[in-house]
Amino acid sequence: MKIALPDDQGRLVDYSLTGSPIAEQPLGTDAARTIFSAAHVVADPLAPSDPTGRAAIDWTATLAFRRYLANLGLGIAEAMDTAQRGMGLDWDGALELITRTRAELPDALVFSGCGTDHIKPRDAATVDDVVQAYMDQLEAIQAIGGRLIIMASRALARIATSPRDYLKTYGKVLDAADESIILHWLGPMFDPALAGYWGSDDFSQAMETVLNIIDQHESKIDGVKLSLLDKDKEILLRRRLPPSVKMYTGDDFNYPELIKGDSQGFSHALLGIFDPLASVVGAAVNQLGSGNVEGFHALLDPTVPLARLIFRAPTQHYKTGVVFLSWLNGHQDHFIMLGGAQSLRPLNYFVDCFRLADKAGLLRDPECAVSRMRNLLGLYGVA
Repeated sequence: MKIALPDDQGRLVDYSLTGSPIAEQPLGTDAARTIFSAAHVVADPLAPSDPTGRAAIDWTATLAFRRYLANLGLGIAEAMDTAQRGMGLDWDGALELITRTRAELPDALVFSGCGTDHIKPRDAATVDDVVQAYMDQLEAIQAIGGRLIIMASRALARIATSPRDYLKTYGKVLDAADESIILHWLGPMFDPALAGYWGSDDFSQAMETVLNIIDQHESKIDGVKLSLLDKDKEILLRRRLPPSVKMYTGDDFNYPELIKGDSQGFSHALLGIFDPLASVVGAAVNQLGSGNVEGFHALLDPTVPLARLIFRAPTQHYKTGVVFLSWLNGHQDHFIMLGGAQSLRPLNYFVDCFRLADKAGLLRDPECAVSRMRNLLGLYGVA
């Protein structure tokens, strides 16, 4: 099967698809690793609202994708940045999403983002204001029986003057948690407003603050998701976690190595890239669980070039690549995103995503993918 694709100079060159779609395999019930996919939302393209207005979501398609993830045995990290949280999806929309997912999949492994995004950072005058904002969301999520991922707060990053402010804030939030939670350390490459989080730009100092929080509240912490795109920093923190606290890799560049681990430990996963890679994750981790490390890498390593492209700088726009692949793979009928975010990457980005997804065996229905890719090229005036 062929398709004419523009090269770096804009010339059309025939591209022959070479990948064989990887057969989907659910993650085993006794899986070697706990795996979460941070799931995207499907916009309603026919809603009569401006991109700058309240999020208009196609709930049928959005929940169908979550059923797909759950049927593959994956946990769902709900209402996170992959769902355009704070970048098209406000707190009201996030709570509705969390509520609908909870009702749709009551028995699935779902943790949901709890943050402070319903207040503007400039409106928080004190640390207590930030604590109250966290409490507002915590109480709403727990009221429907939801588990929590404590998301980084732009308001706290703005107002905190020292690590003590983080210790105070997280201490109060963790004390109020009904069940163990996941801490989320999100780097400024994903959200520039989070620079200096945990009270320092220095990783070693910031890590000590996180470890101090964990030491004081270990029983309330299921794990830590680290999203710094730096495997050495993750390994360093991982080796210092108490045995009861999981490391969830948020490294969309180095996940095979980190999930496989070393003689001193391994990472579980909570990844945005495991939204478009959902079809291959179960098979790969099952290989790892059976002791076939070579088979694990054979399935997952070819996906890394695609992941590095999707998450290339400016990294916060990675959602565009995630939704593009969801559309190519037939999980939704259109390539429209909240806030018009489908326009935040250039055409050559989509062309390269298409090629790399094919090579990695990630195009579930190549004929459908080719047809949709041709439609996209037509929108750019490519005959």
